[in-house]
Amino acid sequence: MNFSTFLRHLREGFKSIFRNGWMSIASITSIVVSLLILGVFVLLVVNVNTIADNADSQVEISTYLQLNVDEELRTTLQEEIAAMPEVSSIKLVPKDQGLAEFKEKLGEDQQELLEGFDVDNNPLPDTIRVELIDPSTVDFVAEKIEALNEKYPEKPIMKVNFGEETVETLFKITRLIRTIGFVFVAGLALMSMFLISNTIRVTILARRREIGIMKLVGATNAFIRWPFFVEGALIGLIGSLVTIGILFAGYNQLLITVQEDIIIKMLNLVPLSSLWVWLGGSLLIMGVLVGVLGSTLSIRKSLKV
Repeated sequence: MNFSTFLRHLREGFKSIFRNGWMSIASITSIVVSLLILGVFVLLVVNVNTIADNADSQVEISTYLQLNVDEELRTTLQEEIAAMPEVSSIKLVPKDQGLAEFKEKLGEDQQELLEGFDVDNNPLPDTIRVELIDPSTVDFVAEKIEALNEKYPEKPIMKVNFGEETVETLFKITRLIRTIGFVFVAGLALMSMFLISNTIRVTILARRREIGIMKLVGATNAFIRWPFFVEGALIGLIGSLVTIGILFAGYNQLLITVQEDIIIKMLNLVPLSSLWVWLGGSLLIMGVLVGVLGSTLSIRKSLKV
């Protein structure tokens, strides 16, 4: 195909969109609606997964030490726990700080419950809080920390706690959310492609007479196909650009609204700057590919004249 022929196909593709105005609008509308539904659900799944990841990342192990552990042994334990490859960081919470935090959690109305407890009379132990690189290893790391007791006759570790039942429930919920999200996104993507391609096929099938005339005057299949390919790609491109504009404008407004609500703000929605390249690019490519696919499948049947 030479350059002048290619330009001719481009011109014909552009003209066809305007010449078949209502059918083109129907195709573009189908693309916008389908991709918009898909895009909204993708944004929902991405944010739910981010919230689930944040919840996972807050899983930590509290290692409570015996009251009689001396400073040297405590430092040794800290070094051994920090050296574990699964551990991201550790933080020592002295019992004085632990008492202060406990009082703060109880609030002013419950302060009488801790009356009589102070720096010199503190029933709480020193605590080593352990954060993990991968929260799913929490069971394994907790066992490793408990096993440190076997190395020392003092048995310096009183208890290792990570809220086992709560953590297991959390992991089950986050896994379920991710699985459901993946299934729904995949299903919506297939449904969108089906609806869009069928709409474009209806558009082209309505022009079978035009294709038949071109065949009768001697036009080759390739010569007939290319303008329709261009038209399908342009319809997909326009539809996806409109979708991206509506989707991102709406999401940006949502982010602005969320910033004004302290409670919802704590959900930490994914910023638009982290989404627009990959999500916008994906919708753009999908729109164009589906437009071309719909044209390809439809024109193939129409050429059998």
